[in-house]
Amino acid sequence: MMRELVILGTASQVPTRHRAHNAYFLRFDEQGFLFDPGEGAQRQMQFAGLSVSEITRLCVTHFHGDHALGLPGILQRMSLDDVPHEVVCHFPGEHEEYFEHLRFATPHHARAKIATQPATGARSYPLGGGLTLSVAPLDHGIPCQGYRIDEADGVRMLPGRLAAAGIKGPDISRLRAVGRIGDVTLADVSAPKPGQSFAFLMDTRRCPGAEELAAGVDLLVVEATFLDSEQEQAGEFGHLTARQAARLAADAGVRELVLTHFSQRYPIDEAPARYRAEAAEEFDGPIHIAEDLMRIPFPKRVEAAEAKEAKRSKTAP
Repeated sequence: MMRELVILGTASQVPTRHRAHNAYFLRFDEQGFLFDPGEGAQRQMQFAGLSVSEITRLCVTHFHGDHALGLPGILQRMSLDDVPHEVVCHFPGEHEEYFEHLRFATPHHARAKIATQPATGARSYPLGGGLTLSVAPLDHGIPCQGYRIDEADGVRMLPGRLAAAGIKGPDISRLRAVGRIGDVTLADVSAPKPGQSFAFLMDTRRCPGAEELAAGVDLLVVEATFLDSEQEQAGEFGHLTARQAARLAADAGVRELVLTHFSQRYPIDEAPARYRAEAAEEFDGPIHIAEDLMRIPFPKRVEAAEAKEAKRSKTAP
């Protein structure tokens, strides 16, 4: 089992010599989520050592070209490689016709098992294995939605207590399922294991949907197209600055922050430092300034007491 975020591209609007169109792959145990495959995403996946067969869910925030022009290549490659499992595609329901146009942009043998779950408004989808995928509207001027993945809380079995209680072999699974064997309860031989969470927000002003999706997540990927000097332009075109994105993360109680989707107007040699400096004035947790082909391990799981305190502090008046 592995949990990591692979940055495939980080450029907004147009690719540059140093940044490919944005695209992001989240490996979450047996699930593989591909977010916003812009132009060239298929090639970037090869550079990153990823296969389309690793994709189980494909999530598009909206249908501007820098977030969706890689769809035809990715979907056709799934048919070419005979991906055996069903791949579910999520996108704003108001623009379902754009998805279908891109899916069949050119003739091909469409052998891949592609299912669609377009959404209008806020929705949640159980994925199995204790995971839930949620979507909510963002504010970009055209239909746009963000994504959130939540893992259900679980328990961690404690070997010492199991041995002391004489619970072993198949009885461990049975105890997990029924909660009690004789006088031994699940609580006697286990500790709480808080679930983990992830959110993905692209091309949006600050809005209720963004705040809801980001609330308390372990890892937030959020656009930071502009710096403070272009704050007015960011608002006009439905984007965030690095400072605004970091403020959103701080207010939401995010643990780790990934900034991406950078404007080509900023020189590549100075942009990362400027983005980090502005974000750090608002957010005091770990900040990742995304670079193409960067791999970001998922944050370590918080202990149960820490998770309980964090939840309490967010709900306190």
